[in-house]
Amino acid sequence: MDSVFTSKIQNWYTPMGRKWANIVAKKTAKDGANSKVYAKFGVEIYVAAKRGGSPEPEANSLLKFTIEKAKQAQVPRHVIDNAIKKAEGKSDETFVDGRYEGFGPSGSMIICETLTSNVNRTIADVRTIFHKNGGNIAGEGAVSYMFDNTGVIVFKGTDPDAVLEKLLDAEVDVRDVSEDEGNIIVYTEPTDLHKGIEALRADGVEEFIETELELIPQNEVELNPEDLEVFQGLVDALEDNDDVQKVYHNVSNV
Repeated sequence: MDSVFTSKIQNWYTPMGRKWANIVAKKTAKDGANSKVYAKFGVEIYVAAKRGGSPEPEANSLLKFTIEKAKQAQVPRHVIDNAIKKAEGKSDETFVDGRYEGFGPSGSMIICETLTSNVNRTIADVRTIFHKNGGNIAGEGAVSYMFDNTGVIVFKGTDPDAVLEKLLDAEVDVRDVSEDEGNIIVYTEPTDLHKGIEALRADGVEEFIETELELIPQNEVELNPEDLEVFQGLVDALEDNDDVQKVYHNVSNV
């Protein structure tokens, strides 16, 4: 393996790799105790079953991937099964994807992704949340250009060099592989996320902590305690909204 190429990859995202390990730990703990997450995954699984053309995971790669994410978030089996049964039925409920961008205090940036059956309601709700919680909603592209769409794979392990070599041998387009506190964090080009997952499975990885397409900030800001409290309130309010599926931001000390 070319040493210059390897060095370039390993330096690309390594600080974010350490940050991501901490985010995963917090996210997993929150997901396991938050019934709102179950409901949101129920919607996502229903949509995946409808859009993928089949309620059978083995015949619907989008559904299979979504179910795997739900299991990583500790979503109960009955929630998954009920969402699939709904998709198998006569329900014609239609959901629309959305993305809203905005600013919090002191240069903080936020992107929230939505999945809703009522776009007008969602737009109004998101605008109100920003306005009431110290933020400002912005136009399309105002924030997202400062984030990179990235495939992220996290699993237990301690040898990032070996993992990197295996992925490159499998011709996976890798941005970085790093290790933090017993977790391996892999960043791929977004188009190679699934290829990376399959390569790791073929190499013996049986369980993943996280497999996801994420928006990773190119630069981060650290907020003072007062601004951090305002920012956290804004993020919490967005995450509590039923139509908001994911919230991304560039604050390092959350």
